[in-house]
Amino acid sequence: MAAPWYCTREDVKRALDVKETARSNAQVDRAIDSASRTVEGRLHRRFYPETATRTFDWPNAQRARPWRLWLDQHELASVTTLMAGGVTVASSDFLLYPTGGPPYNRLEIDLDSSAAFASGDTHQQAISIAGVYAGCPLDEAPAGALAEALDASETSVDVTDAAAVGVGDILRVGTERMIVTGRAMLDTGQNIAADLTASNASVTVTVTDGTAYAVDEVLLVGSERMLVVDVAGNDLTVRRAWDGSVLAAHTAGADVYAPRTLTVTRGALGTTAAAHDTAAAVVRHLVPGLVRDAVVALALAQLLGEQGGYTAAGARSAASGSVAGSRPQSRQVGGGAGDVLAMAFDAYGRKARTRAV
Repeated sequence: MAAPWYCTREDVKRALDVKETARSNAQVDRAIDSASRTVEGRLHRRFYPETATRTFDWPNAQRARPWRLWLDQHELASVTTLMAGGVTVASSDFLLYPTGGPPYNRLEIDLDSSAAFASGDTHQQAISIAGVYAGCPLDEAPAGALAEALDASETSVDVTDAAAVGVGDILRVGTERMIVTGRAMLDTGQNIAADLTASNASVTVTVTDGTAYAVDEVLLVGSERMLVVDVAGNDLTVRRAWDGSVLAAHTAGADVYAPRTLTVTRGALGTTAAAHDTAAAVVRHLVPGLVRDAVVALALAQLLGEQGGYTAAGARSAASGSVAGSRPQSRQVGGGAGDVLAMAFDAYGRKARTRAV
């Protein structure tokens, strides 16, 4: 993927009720990428973290307030180093706004301090800020752990929990971020302890260690997929013939697989690839809910429009967001993709400000 997505491949497939066996990944991925870029453009924000150093002009060159620097589209989640005119400004000498937390849209020198935004030899690009840039809070959720040790170059990563991760997710292990670009089945190292008949009523899969599995994880036994809906001790309650697979009988001792091998982009979004130990915690970046919903809705509209050749009334309009001009209009809950995009704009869109202040 060229840039991070704001929902996963699995989100869209579940919404469309498209089975994994349909293998429509390329079409779904293209729709998600298009929808993610549309949401970025309409909301004037990026909803992923990026570690970077960016430069800004000295503010007083435009007769602005000399202690205030507006960040515009370069919103910050945190600052590592601030330099002005080649001089480092201590973290105790500047303030980030708004005070409620990231994303921060401006930075001000603490007027109680002796610090200042110096311009150096020229006002152009006189200020340098190293930190994490993001148009949203850096909310994260646990996503299991590494099931193997990693060196700094491996792009195939085994994890312990396939239910928590999808294609398109941004993961963090230590200080390194990774973007998931694919998933494949991995032998969990366990086997079914009793026969399973080819019946939807045969829903108990007994394993050696039930703690190694999670609710909503998809298992593969033979060629049949099963969805884990509950875990009680070493008994997994499953939904049989899941995801378009065929119901079949299985004998005790059959291997149990789960999609726990991830193909990832290492050292993503300004971070550095590093070695990691087995059992290192994995966390997943959380995109704001309405942003995710807007991307899913736009991707669905595009996919459904393509299936109908964009001949159904409103299909093309829905795919583009059903908006007029650059700002989505306010709409009611329960409408089309444009309505969801409008609600996302109201909640998370970066609004215009007056440059003079």
